Amino acid sequence: MKKTTVETSVGVFVLVGLICVGYLTVKLGKLELMGGHYYRVHARFGTISGLKVGAVVDIAGVQVGQVERISLNKDDMAADVRMKIRDDVPLTDDAIASIKTAGLIGDKYIKIQPGGSDVILQDGDRIRETQSAIDIEELIGKYVFGGVDEKVTRDKKQQPAPDAQEGERNGFTVPKI
Repeated sequence: MKKTTVETSVGVFVLVGLICVGYLTVKLGKLELMGGHYYRVHARFGTISGLKVGAVVDIAGVQVGQVERISLNKDDMAADVRMKIRDDVPLTDDAIASIKTAGLIGDKYIKIQPGGSDVILQDGDRIRETQSAIDIEELIGKYVFGGVDEKVTRDKKQQPAPDAQEGERNGFTVPKI
């Protein structure tokens, strides 16, 4: 009798442990067991620069969906991003989708700025207004090497016009350079 009680206790303990592991897997992995209620919209970006499937889609800092698929549109060679958005979050046809970075070198996500239109996007519709990702490497390169461009511009400004000579011309004094 005592052996059955110990075996039953161990069995219940293992079962509770498995249920806890399953619950944590679903919650931490953001898995959906029941499918949820979503509609899909897509947007085209010139460059997505590090955006990945599963990335967060948010409005005002609140997660309202996620990136479901990324593909290349062969007609205009732009990135086509399909997002699934919660049913309780209506998007209007003048919404703007932007690719942002969480922090300086964090993950990319899509930020949606809601519009003021009365026309609500339906399943399969497209967000027409987009802003592509800012390429940090390109931005740093421009900042680091920007001094070269500035010097060239400054030198060009100091050159006199080809026909300008020292003296007075059209009522203006032309200095010697």
